[in-house]
Amino acid sequence: MTVHTHQNAMLKDGAFRGRTVAITGGGTGLGRSMAQTLLSLGAQVVICGRRAEVLDRTADELRQETGGEVLPQPCDVRNTDQVEALVAAAYDRFGAVHGLVNNAAGNFICPTERLSYRAFQTVVDIVQGGAVHCTLAFGKRWIAAGLPGAILNIVTTYASSGSGYVVPSAVAKAGVLALTRSLASEWGKYGIRSNAIAPGPFPTEGAWSRLMPDALRNLGDPTARIPLGRVGEHQELANLAAYLLSDYSGYINGACITIDGGESVHGAGQFNYLDAVSPEQWDELQAIMKPKKAEAP
Repeated sequence: MTVHTHQNAMLKDGAFRGRTVAITGGGTGLGRSMAQTLLSLGAQVVICGRRAEVLDRTADELRQETGGEVLPQPCDVRNTDQVEALVAAAYDRFGAVHGLVNNAAGNFICPTERLSYRAFQTVVDIVQGGAVHCTLAFGKRWIAAGLPGAILNIVTTYASSGSGYVVPSAVAKAGVLALTRSLASEWGKYGIRSNAIAPGPFPTEGAWSRLMPDALRNLGDPTARIPLGRVGEHQELANLAAYLLSDYSGYINGACITIDGGESVHGAGQFNYLDAVSPEQWDELQAIMKPKKAEAP
């Protein structure tokens, strides 16, 4: 009997054969993981980022790992000329692009009053501005050609709730979430679907060191607030991304799917702090409360 785990690909082989997907921030971290999964399912992938040497190295590794076709295209998503060059290169190489993943991001922890104007704006420009630029560039192509497309935006769980100490990211991701839902409504008539994923903790070499440095980890176990008791595996998010980009999710439009092991709902529950109560303490509490129940009318 085959045992399926969160380390296995979810869709069947060849699910993306003949499809091309562009991934911003595709040279490292979750972008690379999504690219690897899509390639393993038969897709052709365009990865972009600001560092050409990183993209070239990743592209070589992905080709060796999957045997798939990868186009590394340097692109700063804040620059519209470079975004247009990304689209042109993708179409020149593969003839068409069927899906876009807006994954490029910038984030770090800092008290908001310590941020400079430039630091705040940089994060917003990369996250929100980059998603807008790429969405417009690819979306206009699809609409002009009368072709469908799939947009997947990587947001975050605090895009809906907000969060202190990462305010530029919260502001930018909230904007991307609004973009997701707005275009799901407006562009659905063109056959263009727009969805989002809101990940919780998925450790990556770059972002994790900025958001969870050793000095903070020493303050406590970051998984303690996650009901499943662990951080996410990249394959789990990549499987979800592949599904939302595929025809299997053809009726999903305007959705934002949270994948965080239950962290966000656990933090929102007013009485979830009662996890800290031991069975013995519960015995004592219930013994105290029982007489009051009996006295109730």
